[in-house]
Amino acid sequence: MAKQGQHVVRSPSGGWAVKKAGSSRASSVHETQADAIKAGTKIAQNQKTELYIHGRDGRIRERNSYGNDPHPPKG
Repeated sequence: MAKQGQHVVRSPSGGWAVKKAGSSRASSVHETQADAIKAGTKIAQNQKTELYIHGRDGRIRERNSYGNDPHPPKG
């Protein structure tokens, strides 16, 4: 996971985990991806960073920025 921020990924236990980029341990583990996204969103907002949501295949399917976006939308 090279991208900085929080990542919502599959947990080895079968649920979904929120992990900080570069960390081997999960910040939290949840039964559903929706619950993990909620928790990850709160952490990303508090830390003003990105939230990367991975699909079942492990690839990033969505990302949300809660920090200093280098490319803010125009008008």
